[in-house]
Amino acid sequence: MSTSKVLVVEDTQEIRTVIEMALTDARFDVRSAGDGDTALELVRQWDPEVVLLDLNIPGPDGLEVCRRLRQFSTAYVLMLTARADEVDKLVGLSAGADDYLTKPFSPRELVARVHTVLRRPRIPAARDSRRVVGPVEVDLDARSVEVNGNHVATTKIEFELLAAITENTRQVRTRDQLRRRAWGEEWLADDHAVDVHVSNLRRKLVAAGAPRDFIATVRGVGYRVNQEVR
Repeated sequence: MSTSKVLVVEDTQEIRTVIEMALTDARFDVRSAGDGDTALELVRQWDPEVVLLDLNIPGPDGLEVCRRLRQFSTAYVLMLTARADEVDKLVGLSAGADDYLTKPFSPRELVARVHTVLRRPRIPAARDSRRVVGPVEVDLDARSVEVNGNHVATTKIEFELLAAITENTRQVRTRDQLRRRAWGEEWLADDHAVDVHVSNLRRKLVAAGAPRDFIATVRGVGYRVNQEVR
């Protein structure tokens, strides 16, 4: 009996439900997401063996999600596409997918393809664990932070918040996204807890030489990197 974990990333509810049912019947452990940001968070937190990833999803699209998760995950990626020209796009851009399946497909075919990719040996891709945003450098492997070469001592929560905020400098991270990233799905932290930890993180970054507005507040939404210091 298979106990492999499969993440389904598909924004159309009807299709997502059919895929979930087929995989569950095949004895896979299944979770799902309807957009790119949620998918990336689930890959980080849940660490699935296989990601079924639709190309056209809200937020970061399937190609961008595939590129990002390749930086920290060795999950097999099976792209779901709706048109033949999308297959050409996948191949041409070398997004890093292990296989693709063109819609419409049968549940039996989908399950067979998942079993097929799971039989392949996974060779982890080399990645650069360092992320540099303006004067701030975040090392994801070492879990360290520097500002202009000066080490910044962060707590686990502060590091997770900074990693999330700097993951995409053009995107706002909502408080809910940050809460799930830093504390996990089950923890009942509130918006105030997020704000307090971001405030402490800001203070440490500024003390090390970062601009006071390196982390910008988007009122009523969350936080992002200040676009002027990228």
